Amino acid sequence: QGITESFGAAIHALNAAQLTDGVINRSKRMMLDTLGVGLLGTRTAVFNKALKYSQMFTSDERSSVWGKSEVTLPPHYAAFVNGIAVHSMDFDDTWHPATHPSGAVLPALLALAEALPRQPSGLDLLLAFNVGIEVQGRLMRFSREAYNIPERFHPPSVVGVMGSAAASAKLLGLSSAQCSHALAIAASSAGAPLANAATQTKPLHIGNAARRGLEAAQLAQLGLEGNPDILDLDRGFGVYYKDYSPSAMTHCASGDFRWILEDQDVAFKRIPAHLGMHWVVDAALAARTKLANKVGSFDLSQIRQVTLRVPPSKYIDCPFPATEHQARHSFQFNACSALLDDRVTVSSYSEPQINRPAL
Repeated sequence: QGITESFGAAIHALNAAQLTDGVINRSKRMMLDTLGVGLLGTRTAVFNKALKYSQMFTSDERSSVWGKSEVTLPPHYAAFVNGIAVHSMDFDDTWHPATHPSGAVLPALLALAEALPRQPSGLDLLLAFNVGIEVQGRLMRFSREAYNIPERFHPPSVVGVMGSAAASAKLLGLSSAQCSHALAIAASSAGAPLANAATQTKPLHIGNAARRGLEAAQLAQLGLEGNPDILDLDRGFGVYYKDYSPSAMTHCASGDFRWILEDQDVAFKRIPAHLGMHWVVDAALAARTKLANKVGSFDLSQIRQVTLRVPPSKYIDCPFPATEHQARHSFQFNACSALLDDRVTVSSYSEPQINRPAL
């Protein structure tokens, strides 16, 4: 059995009885967190621009836009804008190797669920969600490069669209072969350059992953075919990694199958910023407390220099951010905001906060 074939077979065969209590509890928390940051993300400029664009399209099938009870869109565009909302503040969950697993999957599933002639059960939704997360987790382990700071592609744009396709295929009840073709079709919509990090385009990576994965599953349902060995080949999914080394997915009927989420939880962010910013904020807050305890007060005018020792990464080294998206990817901004305010919150990334002279 080939690697792609093993993934198709697993996506088709996995069943709700195999969801453990640990996986169910963790995935429910992931769903709630994704809905929460998605609702918050509907306040952002990038979400509203994407919504305005998406409202140009109509179809007989309509799905909900989160936080907008009066607005519905064709399912693909609902998945698109809701995915953008989830990542619009860089507030969505993270995993290791680095990716944002939930944002590409849940918007696609909820948009699809509303369009189905028979509403799926909560357990059906949980199973499909976990299939989408599992596929992403296994694909990330096909490369040592994926374990390090990304160099070329934004990870959710690579594995997220595959997770969305797998989850959507599961909810649609596709055959093993159709599931494999859904992955092959989705692979042709994967990949977005890291150069668009810290811009309004970065959230589109999640929106596109959700939408294109859903489309791939629906096209496979209609009989469209891709390369049945897409995951086996260096010129297939391997184009996204320089050290691609794939392996077959364990068949769920064997006693060896175990969900990755069982052993490895996701991280939920406390501030709406790139993951690395959490560590520098914690360090700055600890330094601030230490200084205050030492001198009895904290006087900003006494600080002459701040030195940050951080991992080298070009796209999160931004000394003078001019936009909220740059600020969410700036070690310097987040350290100085923490020192100034003794906290970092959603409002820290507003234009007045970014432009204040004290910063």
